[in-house]
Amino acid sequence: MRAPISVIVPTLNAGIGLHHTLSCLMEALDTGLIREVIVSDAGSTDQTLEIAKDWGAEVVSGAPSRGGQLQRGCDAAKGEWLLVLHADTVLSEGWGNAAAQHLQTGDAGWFSLQFDGGGVKGKLVAFWANLRSRLGLPYGDQGLLVSCTLYDVVGGYRDIPLMEDVALARALKGRLRRIDATAITSAVKYQKQGWLKRGGRNLITLLQYFAGADPEALAERYRR
Repeated sequence: MRAPISVIVPTLNAGIGLHHTLSCLMEALDTGLIREVIVSDAGSTDQTLEIAKDWGAEVVSGAPSRGGQLQRGCDAAKGEWLLVLHADTVLSEGWGNAAAQHLQTGDAGWFSLQFDGGGVKGKLVAFWANLRSRLGLPYGDQGLLVSCTLYDVVGGYRDIPLMEDVALARALKGRLRRIDATAITSAVKYQKQGWLKRGGRNLITLLQYFAGADPEALAERYRR
């Protein structure tokens, strides 16, 4: 029987963290859980593509847009399940066994969030993220494990530059479960911008999206 999981990692100049992200996959590769790793790149000019190829990942390239990148990566996948993982995120030891057990449920799954720094502030933001996820709204930095069948039923990722993870989570309402492992993600962006400032901006952007704001306009404001 072929390994069930295709891993999709969206990248754009992600060379700093990509090595660690790919290395955490080895435990599931060794046990025959992972069939392939697909790096969906959006025009990296650093060492991202070299690192991906050194690790034996398949590379698909196209225009920058997180939703479009994930869509291309998922379309290229040959496994029965998709594991979407950000390039600045590392899964905790033992995640492979937890994921293997989760496959039996048929539902989509997310990992508990933890930051690799930030002290009390990082723990508070992670607590909020995990609470939000239990209410049915995990973000992309928590990873997503979903069967291709369920992915297709709900329409997959939308080709939008922002909120693609929220759109898919809403489509998966009632079919999302926590996987008993942790996604440890980089705290760099929060530390640079300020935990309160970035957290507040994320919440405002989410509320604007729920109110019907155009994702293209939200992405433009978010970049500024």
